Amino acid sequence: MTRLSQSVDRATALLTGADLAADATVRELLTETTQRRSLDLSDLAPAEQAALIAARSQELQPSADALAERIISADKKGRRFIAKFGIDPTGAEVHLGHSVPMLILSRFQRMGHQVVFIVGDMTAKIGDPSGRSDDRPALTDEDIARNLATYRQQVTPFFDFDRAQFRHNGDWLRQITLPKIIEIISQIPVSMPLQREDFRKRLDAGQGLSLAELMYSVVMALDSVETNCDLEVGGIDQFLNMQMCRKVMDVCGQIPELVVATSLIEGTDGTGAKMSKSKGNYVPLTAPAGEIFGKIMSVPDRLVEPYFRALSEWLDPELAITSERVEAGTLHPMDLKKILAGEVTAAIHGVDAAMKAREEFVARFSKRTFGEVEDLPTIADLSQPVTEVVKALGFAKSNGDVRRVAQQNGLRLVVESDGGQEQVTLSADETREPLATLVKDKLDGQTGDFYLKVGRKLARIITSA
Repeated sequence: MTRLSQSVDRATALLTGADLAADATVRELLTETTQRRSLDLSDLAPAEQAALIAARSQELQPSADALAERIISADKKGRRFIAKFGIDPTGAEVHLGHSVPMLILSRFQRMGHQVVFIVGDMTAKIGDPSGRSDDRPALTDEDIARNLATYRQQVTPFFDFDRAQFRHNGDWLRQITLPKIIEIISQIPVSMPLQREDFRKRLDAGQGLSLAELMYSVVMALDSVETNCDLEVGGIDQFLNMQMCRKVMDVCGQIPELVVATSLIEGTDGTGAKMSKSKGNYVPLTAPAGEIFGKIMSVPDRLVEPYFRALSEWLDPELAITSERVEAGTLHPMDLKKILAGEVTAAIHGVDAAMKAREEFVARFSKRTFGEVEDLPTIADLSQPVTEVVKALGFAKSNGDVRRVAQQNGLRLVVESDGGQEQVTLSADETREPLATLVKDKLDGQTGDFYLKVGRKLARIITSA
């Protein structure tokens, strides 16, 4: 029996027979599944390794069988199988969307293979055009240096950098000569980059498309040539870029890499858009434990299983058990979401921090008595419009954000007394009015403690009474 199957057996015993709403059970479960993130997988046979990777891949090219054969071939040649992942430092934060392929890459490391994590300090100068509808603003050397300053620290929860390589592609791309570039691109048809749907749409719309963007995938492919890798991991939006890597490796006389493309996870806003910094619907790896837990709890219920598949080490049989329990009514969907939030939080901050975040979340949002919640922010100046109050609290960035929460019936005044709790929903138009006016009009004559609830966030209103 492999170490992974033993871990699955232990988790399965908890999932099938325990109360998954109980803190003690959840802690035991999170301890098991979080330890699995660093579990030695070297006792898996090549075919088992390939199957584990394929189970979380949207595309595996050419096949799982080819991956197993490549692993066997590397071993026969007395060398380590090489898997790589690259990320451009176009922003200062790495987020959960990036962690989906990184989790796959970490499995390769734990299987005993060589992992190469590449930061594209040179390719960032072009900017990955994948999915873009316009030119990406150029970054300066200072922008790039500032963005990548903490990348290694941010991704450390996923890798053991005593054994993994962390490299900047500028180290070799700055050495590439013009004759070498011409030699490569002379063997690549223009039709290959132009098969991209995003490029065709931009051209059809008369929008800009630079030669640098056409060259991006070729330049990125030189990372694969430099590392002479066996396999590359990336999001499905990188699939065509990784096809170019295979082509350029072939042009350079190397055996083309295998490609693992992972699914893109939706953002936390539930709109269907992928998680991205530009849309503000992301969870940064640098976020504190309570924020990560809260943001995962805010996602629509339909995203719970996709998030489990993409962001955890749970296997399909384990997910099937929880699905069956939800359908049977023995597991509440909210309790399953809390386990997911704990799973993701524990991956970054550890089980203790995840359990503390869970406790604080339950105290803040799951109990009817808000008075039991400690360290709530307070509102003393009620003369400001609601929009300004909410922004000052840090609960929203703009007036539009506040109005959107109100339109979704998420903006409420709450009064809590010995007789219970009453909540009054505020409309989008009422967000322009002073908070004092609304408290007087909506809660006139009522006594108790007053609160402002913005989505899942809460603040205590200090009144003169």
